[in-house]
Amino acid sequence: MTRVFLDHQSATPLLPEVFEEMKPYFMEAYGNPSSLHQHGLRVRDAMKKARARVAAFINAESEEEIFFTSDGTESANLAIKGVAYANERRGKHLVVSAIEHPSVMNSVEFLEKQGWTCARAPVDPQGRLRPEAIAEAITPQTTLIAVHHVNHDIGTIEPIAQIGRIAAEKGVPFYVDCEASAGWLPIDVQAMGANLVSFSPHRFYGPKGVGVLYRNRKARIVSILHGGVQEGGRRAGTENVPAIVGGGLAAEIAARELPRRVARTALLQRRLWEGLKARIPYIRLNGPEPGPERISTNLNLSTEFIEGEGQLLSLDISGVAVASGSSCVSKSLKISHVLAAIGLDHALAQGNIIMTLGQDNTEQEMDYVVETFAKIVTKLRAMSPMWEEFESGVIDSVISPTGRGKSFTDHAASISGKPAH
Repeated sequence: MTRVFLDHQSATPLLPEVFEEMKPYFMEAYGNPSSLHQHGLRVRDAMKKARARVAAFINAESEEEIFFTSDGTESANLAIKGVAYANERRGKHLVVSAIEHPSVMNSVEFLEKQGWTCARAPVDPQGRLRPEAIAEAITPQTTLIAVHHVNHDIGTIEPIAQIGRIAAEKGVPFYVDCEASAGWLPIDVQAMGANLVSFSPHRFYGPKGVGVLYRNRKARIVSILHGGVQEGGRRAGTENVPAIVGGGLAAEIAARELPRRVARTALLQRRLWEGLKARIPYIRLNGPEPGPERISTNLNLSTEFIEGEGQLLSLDISGVAVASGSSCVSKSLKISHVLAAIGLDHALAQGNIIMTLGQDNTEQEMDYVVETFAKIVTKLRAMSPMWEEFESGVIDSVISPTGRGKSFTDHAASISGKPAH
């Protein structure tokens, strides 16, 4: 059976050369980096090299600005909670976009339960954030602005440098979540005006089990894990040395390979979307069209009259791996808060899947996915009561209205007696 992996945003395969670099630190160089003897010195030197590689990857001024955590979620928690706690005497107000990753939103909600307040800046139907919306949300009590570089659901690239200039003018620390962009878009923390940046190497062919947090010296931060003095006292706990070593090399390779990777995935992204659009009626791309406002790896699709879970499972049976919503929320029955924030019809949000590309995908694979998905949609619609109601004129399409009936959401609301959302 043909197998196509289109879930690279959740994980990418480990590069062989990265694995080779990691291997000695499992069996030979097994010392604890906090130890004072030669075994500890060897691994500390390896971590120092990895730190320098990561610093170069994002144009940090110093390797001392790089902290290693267990993953991107921990890095996000440390950035948000650590800055909030360090600056609470100044104020307890945060500013974020309405479509941040769950690790950011849930950290904010945790703080709100402890007395912080948060302004959630709205986005347009393509998920674009207006820098002016951030400026309008800032108050004298604001102690952190948090905005992602690229949206994890719909691939929208945000105007980070413009927001960074606003943050600098207001004197507010600025945190950028680069989880969806690292390894696929250039990251220059100085050009961004970012005080804090986080990402995970496992999304660009590095290992799982390590996250990165960049913090420049201007951002006050306190630890949220308490124990030893690892990572400059900012993150207690013995470091995952093999993963840190591998993550450093993956970052160095990503910087070198970035133009080739982007050109490759952009070509495949357009081929896949154009093929799906031509073969499948009533299908919608959520977020910007492929181009300068969308990352080259992401297609977020709503296929009308069928649910996303059925699409995902049917594709998996046919050898195609995709996601249905963010991997952090896909087990939830709720629709994505991102799709809700951009005003997507509830039925379309339920019929949502995400395809994310990698450097090893091929044009032949894209053609296979188009052919396979078209057959799956036809099969699922043949079993769908919504499709039957559409064909009989009871409900109408949201994507391409015919004027024959209500949308499924409005129809469902009229039956239940509850207003449509």
